[in-house]
Amino acid sequence: MTVSLSDTGEFLSVTGNTCPRGAKYAQQECTLPERMITAVIPVAGSETPLSVKTASPVPKKLISSVIDELARVQVSLPVTIGQIVLPDVLNTGVDIIATRSLS
Repeated sequence: MTVSLSDTGEFLSVTGNTCPRGAKYAQQECTLPERMITAVIPVAGSETPLSVKTASPVPKKLISSVIDELARVQVSLPVTIGQIVLPDVLNTGVDIIATRSLS
């Protein structure tokens, strides 16, 4: 797969991809790369940390800021899988959700 960019770094085209998803992914990576984030956070009243993840990808440039926000989160028992732990992290429209239940 080959991605063509302008002299200013703007996306122009993708060639050599074998499916439409490849072209979409290549364009996304060139214009605004995104990643899912997974982490663990402490839980008050539990020795077991809570595993969490973003509900959808966030801009790659915000990963360290999202991790910093997670360091400030206070969670108490009980927690259920899928529970929103941190809504709309950094005004991205993306929630941080629990990936396991703890009681």
